[in-house]
Amino acid sequence: MKIVPLLALTALVAGCATVPPPQGPRFDHSLTARAQSDRIKYVILHYTVSDLPRSINTLAHGTQVSAHYLLTDTEQPFFYTLVDESRQSNHAGLSSWKIYNQLNSASIGIEIVNPGFKETPQGRVYAPFSQAQIDQLILLLKDIVKRHNIPMGNILGHNDIAPQRKQDPGPAFPWKQLADAGLIPWPEPSRVAARLPGLQEQMPDVVWFQRKLAEIGYAVPQNGELDQATRNVISVFQTKYRPSLYDGTPDAETAAMLDVLTSPVPAVPASAAPDAARAAPSTPSPAAQGPTNGASPVSSPAAAQGAASSTPAATVPAPLPAAPAPVTEPTESL
Repeated sequence: MKIVPLLALTALVAGCATVPPPQGPRFDHSLTARAQSDRIKYVILHYTVSDLPRSINTLAHGTQVSAHYLLTDTEQPFFYTLVDESRQSNHAGLSSWKIYNQLNSASIGIEIVNPGFKETPQGRVYAPFSQAQIDQLILLLKDIVKRHNIPMGNILGHNDIAPQRKQDPGPAFPWKQLADAGLIPWPEPSRVAARLPGLQEQMPDVVWFQRKLAEIGYAVPQNGELDQATRNVISVFQTKYRPSLYDGTPDAETAAMLDVLTSPVPAVPASAAPDAARAAPSTPSPAAQGPTNGASPVSSPAAAQGAASSTPAATVPAPLPAAPAPVTEPTESL
């Protein structure tokens, strides 16, 4: 007769016993938000301004700067993976492009072992990049672009995002090869040539240059004055697209390249393509006889010899003219 009260007492004691706390938060991974994107929006290219041992010491063992990848200058170049892509490396410093500031948090940084430049009696001379380095770089960039869905215009130089204080990767870097690989946009030569006569006859004012540079992504003053800051940005743009002359002067060819890069070719509907083909002249005009690929070199009467080409970087003529901007601090100092 006493069994029932005993069982009740046992149940009461068990109910009052301390329940052990959970060992960690509980998760349900069955849902995924649609409104999300990859952290990586940009890839920033640098040169190290030093040899391989010093580059390793600075980027791997130092406490100030780093990069996700370091491309060696050995006979068969390879990459040191210094920072996992899921983590931020300190490579961009004070930087800006389009709506982004402080690009460390939204980019992958790639340092390329290269001595940079040296001052000579004939002017500043930039060191070439080996073709083997560029071949390796293109392979890595294609892989990164595919994995992170990087837009075509988001592979940039350090000087693009910090034009008032940086010059790397410099005028000896063969951007045209990246364009040929489909990695960056390039002003189509026939369109540049078509715009030149009108721009030579009537040059745009400084306001126009500042607006076009900002449209591309550069942080540039919008004051209508050809001040040093504006010249610095023009020089950086010229360094990439016309490395034979990058003095920061807002000339007609620079205007033509800016205009082409900011004026995409309108898409032709598929149904209209046959009619357009039949209406096209059988012999193209001289301005249209150049390559029509969007990643073609800039070629115009003013700079056919100086535009970036797909030849190996080692063939870049030296000395190259010095940029007007006081952007001389090394990559190691962000």
